[in-house]
Amino acid sequence: MHILVLMLALMTTGPARAGAETVKPIKLVVLGDSLSAGLGLSASDSFPAKLQKALQAGGLPIDLTNAGVSGDTSSGGRDRLDWSVADGTEAVIVELGANDALRGIDPAVTRKALTEIVTRLKARGIAVMLCGMLAPPNYGSDYAAKFNAIYPDLAKEFGVRLYPFFLDGVAADAKLNQADGIHPTAAGVDIIVSRMLPTAEAFLRPLRGQ
Repeated sequence: MHILVLMLALMTTGPARAGAETVKPIKLVVLGDSLSAGLGLSASDSFPAKLQKALQAGGLPIDLTNAGVSGDTSSGGRDRLDWSVADGTEAVIVELGANDALRGIDPAVTRKALTEIVTRLKARGIAVMLCGMLAPPNYGSDYAAKFNAIYPDLAKEFGVRLYPFFLDGVAADAKLNQADGIHPTAAGVDIIVSRMLPTAEAFLRPLRGQ
């Protein structure tokens, strides 16, 4: 009788345990600037919060840390990398470079900082996804060509996932940006998340064998 009870217990608890393992949240960090920090928005309307909600709705439990710092450049993100990305992190979405472009920082400096970020994360066994940025037109075509090439070049060099332009579908649309014309409204964030979601899912699902 005791053996029968034990067998029944194992039969009922075994699948539950296996199921629990498959839904373990992915530890994800969004390393970025004000675009991910959610400047001018409530915490629930920020890009990381809405991305987490969309991913979870699609069956991907996420333990997400918003490591966005307003005003940060790529070099700033590199300098705080170790304390912004805690041990145990499995994946990082890198959203940096907008402030570099707005300030006209030498693209070589931006490239170097982003290269170091990707290199150090990969050395820690952390999956990386790059969000590209495009230079504004006021610095000229030569600057834009050098800056815009950084993200696809690094994605190819390091074999990491790339979302070509973070503000795709939102940039320069007054209805989707706050009064400064730079930071998305909550509706703008919705568009960013909806457009990025397939790329983010393709990036994260392999971490759980999906």
